[in-house]
Amino acid sequence: MEYVIIGLLVLNLIVLIIMLVKNNGSRDLVERIGRLDTSLTKEIGDFKLNFSKDLRSDFDKLDQKIEYKLNLISDRVNRELNDNFEKSNKTFMNVLERLNKIDEAQKKIDGLSTEIVSLQSVLTDKKTRGTFGEVNLEYILNNAFGPASSGIYSLQHKMSNGAIVDTLLYAPAPLGTIAIDSKFPLENYQKMVDKNRTKEERVLFERNFVSDVKKHINDIKEKYVIPGETSDEAIMFLPAEAIFAEINAYHPELINYAYEKKVWITGPTTLISTLSIISMILKNMERDKYAKIIHEELDKLGVEFSRYKDRWDKLSRSVKSVNQSIDELHTTTEKITKRFASIKNAEIDKLRHEEVRSISEGGSDENIFSKQ
Repeated sequence: MEYVIIGLLVLNLIVLIIMLVKNNGSRDLVERIGRLDTSLTKEIGDFKLNFSKDLRSDFDKLDQKIEYKLNLISDRVNRELNDNFEKSNKTFMNVLERLNKIDEAQKKIDGLSTEIVSLQSVLTDKKTRGTFGEVNLEYILNNAFGPASSGIYSLQHKMSNGAIVDTLLYAPAPLGTIAIDSKFPLENYQKMVDKNRTKEERVLFERNFVSDVKKHINDIKEKYVIPGETSDEAIMFLPAEAIFAEINAYHPELINYAYEKKVWITGPTTLISTLSIISMILKNMERDKYAKIIHEELDKLGVEFSRYKDRWDKLSRSVKSVNQSIDELHTTTEKITKRFASIKNAEIDKLRHEEVRSISEGGSDENIFSKQ
């Protein structure tokens, strides 16, 4: 910008010189050029000074604006960095918390695995498995009906043939008394589902498993279905849901065999459902029984009220009769009072005359009183 202005001034000077050369002589030209040079030098100096001041002022303002903008940008960046740092810190803390929970869950899973292995080692014994099934059965019955003292079922009941059933359920008609026995065919089932064994071995163990289940069904039918003592049906409880699912999914022949023997196979879930339905039926029967008692008492109360009405009607008639007698006594009392008043007023002759006339007409003293 500065060089452009200087160039313009030089150009104007040249033009002026040419004009002066044309109009005046060389002497005037030198003087004018000198004055012009001095004036031009001064103007150029003033221009430089003013231009420097303006340029410095503009740069100062520009620096201030740039500094202000930079400060704003710096503040905003700091705020965003702080916010992002806080969010990152929270996220990191949440990740740490979740990792701690995962570690705790992993420890619990490890402990549960140990317990499962321990439980499996415990359930390898037949007696222990039997106890395990009996405890599960008692727990389900307690949840459905309450303790055995309620009288709805009995535990370890001895039958008339000497057999001891795990539970004898006193269900309402038409079910009647139902025997529930817990069975746990585990050995051959575990071998049958073991993937490490050969296919031939697994087929053999599957046959053994089917034989075990059929044997349990036959035992329940023979021991716990007694005519006249129990119903013609019984329930076999499998405390392992996996075994129950295996039978229903892959062994329909066992379901049909149990149906023929009238032995119903149940797992924990299906037994709870069955007992819940029986419990509901018992409650409805209990409610109907009390409703019948209330109806009978209302009928008795109706009979007593009918008797009360009859007696009240009799009493009402008696009271009316007494009121009528009282009115008649009052009339007689008025008549007697009048006679005493007449006697007091010495109307004896008039009375005698009336009596004589009454006698002559065939009357009596009683008729006289009645007329009076």
